[in-house]
Amino acid sequence: MLVAFSLAPSGAPTDSVHDAVAAAVRVVRESGLPHHTDSMFTTIEGDWDEVFAVVKAAADAVGAFGTRVSLVLKADIRPGYSGELTAKLDRLEAAMEQTDDPA
Repeated sequence: MLVAFSLAPSGAPTDSVHDAVAAAVRVVRESGLPHHTDSMFTTIEGDWDEVFAVVKAAADAVGAFGTRVSLVLKADIRPGYSGELTAKLDRLEAAMEQTDDPA
């Protein structure tokens, strides 16, 4: 399972959320699950229970920075598959190379 999520506090004394995001990403990194963070989302891979335990812990970490937490989440539930955090990109790149090849 892949889960892409974004967390943000509201009701905080400041408009800056980088400290809250850093707390969430720290939770993800400490989980040991395969993950990738970009400017909009963090994606993690694992089974249902471990992935959602990390999302909950990350939300709790963000909650310390405000009175409310906003969560955006997207999941790719595909039983029997692992390594999809990178494999999906590998398949995309292979398809792009075939499309770019004029032969």
